[in-house]
Amino acid sequence: MEATTEVVTAAPAPILAAFIDRYIGYRLAGFEPGLHRGLPSRHMTFIVAIGPTIDVVAQTDPHQAPGNYRCVLSGLQAAPAMIAHTGFQEGVAIELTPLGSRVLFGMPASELWDVSIECADASGPLGDQLADAVQSQPDWPGRFAACDRALTAAVRSEALAGPELTWAWRTLVGTGGTCEITPLAERIGWSRQHLTRKFTAEFGASPKLAARIIRFERARRMLANTPSYVSIAQVAAACGYYDQAHLNRDFAELAGCAPTTWLAEEIPSVQDPNAPAAEG
Repeated sequence: MEATTEVVTAAPAPILAAFIDRYIGYRLAGFEPGLHRGLPSRHMTFIVAIGPTIDVVAQTDPHQAPGNYRCVLSGLQAAPAMIAHTGFQEGVAIELTPLGSRVLFGMPASELWDVSIECADASGPLGDQLADAVQSQPDWPGRFAACDRALTAAVRSEALAGPELTWAWRTLVGTGGTCEITPLAERIGWSRQHLTRKFTAEFGASPKLAARIIRFERARRMLANTPSYVSIAQVAAACGYYDQAHLNRDFAELAGCAPTTWLAEEIPSVQDPNAPAAEG
């Protein structure tokens, strides 16, 4: 069977756009069975499986037991999860920023730091309703609309992170993780220590670690989507690393392998879709 990859993206409903960047529908078939690395990202992991469950054989926290998930939810992470697949994967990935954790689940993203759970365990009926609704739809527009309906109904508009932390998070993302933390705190009117305490309590990662994860994700996406004649050293420089060795060290810690190993081994990843978000 020939390997095929289908990736379709769409923007969420306007009420969700402040904390969900987009939906990614994916269908991968005909690949050899193997392992996929779920890598650190500026987004929480929020994926609804279609068909087979998501089989996490090694969690980001080695103390957490492996698990199978119908609708997996986890916070930010600083290590890879290993996900087994049979050569077929299908589902909808919801690019949820940690700013949306309170809005949808009534808890700061820090409570889900470095842990994976079944969404229903955090959200009650939302997780099962979302999984059922997505599974029942025959096409991507219907699945994305089902996500909009379920998630819009769950929104707690009053449960927002404070404006200082919202601004700090968005600034880190907007600068690709390259802004300095002390000036960031000064712009808010806080000390660096106070920002670190408040930021970590909300998101699970310190501002410095969050910036590192954001920078790593930018480099990873660039490596996956740039022509082969663009060197790893050039990508490192473009993303704010001191040199290629600096990027290699971050990859070793955050991805568990070298950039060249990841590029050679990884099947097409829903974390790196090339298509822009659709209108709507």
